[in-house]
Amino acid sequence: MTPLVVLAVLTAAVTHAGWNAIAHGIRDQLTAFTLVGLGGAACGAALVPFVPAPDAAAWPFLGASALLHVLYMALLMRSFSLGDFGQMYPIARGTAPLAVTVLAAVFAGELPDGWQLTGVAVASAGLVGVALWGVRGRGGRGGRPVNGAAVAAAVGTGLAIASYTVVDGLGVRRSGSSLGFTAWLMLLEGAPVPLYALAVRRRALVAAVRPFAVRGLLGGVLSALAYGLVLWAQTRAELAPVAALRESSIIVGAALGSLLFKEHFGVPRVAAAALMVVGIGLMLHAG
Repeated sequence: MTPLVVLAVLTAAVTHAGWNAIAHGIRDQLTAFTLVGLGGAACGAALVPFVPAPDAAAWPFLGASALLHVLYMALLMRSFSLGDFGQMYPIARGTAPLAVTVLAAVFAGELPDGWQLTGVAVASAGLVGVALWGVRGRGGRGGRPVNGAAVAAAVGTGLAIASYTVVDGLGVRRSGSSLGFTAWLMLLEGAPVPLYALAVRRRALVAAVRPFAVRGLLGGVLSALAYGLVLWAQTRAELAPVAALRESSIIVGAALGSLLFKEHFGVPRVAAAALMVVGIGLMLHAG
């Protein structure tokens, strides 16, 4: 991984944690993800006329990825509605590189070495710690005890992330244009949640989204930027190291949970999150 690729993925990590915090901060999660979807779709629509269309070989991957992204959004909404940001975000993001390592080996022929396998074991131990220790709030939204359904949704979110990461990595390499692939993906994945919200809420949707429009649409733009950088990086480096480095966003997410939502992380969960990052760093060493 070149310094430019590392910088792009680190920027994506910070940006990703930011848009997730924006979405979590809007209590009505359907409203939040409607606006995020609209913002991302608008970015895609604005780019489509000016970038090369993906090659034909990439379109099956685009279709599969759009479906996986919808599943990811549904699971992320569920986890955010049930659990604290400081717990759900690390679980979802920490699960992903572990699963990507396996999927990349099976579908992309990118076999892990000893460093990656050690990293998987260390990160898994940290992930268990983050999942088991609850978050206690200090004011604001307040903390909630460990919720099995929330943890399951967060783990499901991580598996969905891993699935679309591998699908997108294979697709963008066949597309002939990372920008073209990104634009069409943002357009295809951004539309379903707003369309669903419109069908369910009808006229009430306008009143629901109006107070959060600027914030939510900004989240969509940040989402498009974050994933566009990751897709570009996947054309320059192997999938597992990119996925691992991207999950440095776990630390950013933990900090945002504390600063924005007054969630007290606690010493045991700080240690568990640090263990996850060490494991992810070991996986990155293979790159």
